[in-house]
Amino acid sequence: MATILVVDDELGIRALLSEILSDEGHTVELAENAAQARECRERVRPDLVLLDIWMPDVDGITLLKEWGSATLLTMPVIMMSGHGTIDTAVEATKFGAMAFLEKPITLQKLLRAVEQGLAKPAPRAGAATPHPLRLDGNSHDAAGFEEAAFDVGAIVPAAPLALGPQSEQSFELDRPLREARDAFEKSYFEFHLAKENGSMTRVAEKTGLERTHLYRKLKQLGVDLSRNKRSVVG
Repeated sequence: MATILVVDDELGIRALLSEILSDEGHTVELAENAAQARECRERVRPDLVLLDIWMPDVDGITLLKEWGSATLLTMPVIMMSGHGTIDTAVEATKFGAMAFLEKPITLQKLLRAVEQGLAKPAPRAGAATPHPLRLDGNSHDAAGFEEAAFDVGAIVPAAPLALGPQSEQSFELDRPLREARDAFEKSYFEFHLAKENGSMTRVAEKTGLERTHLYRKLKQLGVDLSRNKRSVVG
């Protein structure tokens, strides 16, 4: 799989993107500002960069220009912003970005943009992106402005959980309905995670949930996904 650098000054966004991309089998490097991004790009030479536009020290567009002028733009760059405009997106692609994603980012569009970025040949050092920008999300040239999906603020610590073969469960019914329902749902998802060897794709298909909602549900229920990280995509 690929090494992906996520550059964003918001801890919650870095944590969530890291979890999603790691679950897909990628190695994820994190940077909270331009200085860390420069160091990481030199140290690990990422295959793809997810770069936030609005950062407190040096903004993403400036960093993108810097990499381009220094012939360091040798990897696809996908820009991210919660306050982007068409002009911003056009400017980003003018200076070498291959896509633009508006926050909050849908899980489906994130994974599609990453897949498309990794499928592209590495740009020539110092060369600007030659393709025209499209904002409908259907082009291989740009992921586009996307509708809201996962809540990047919904990062909650999860209790340790052993996910081995599931035995028959019994539930205490003498308690509030919500508590009983949550206990059942947690066991239900634990069962399917163990059965599908931690593959979020297959669990989503089996349970009939869109993957964005599945991630959110597992976090809400306190399911520890770190014990189900896979080396390959399910």
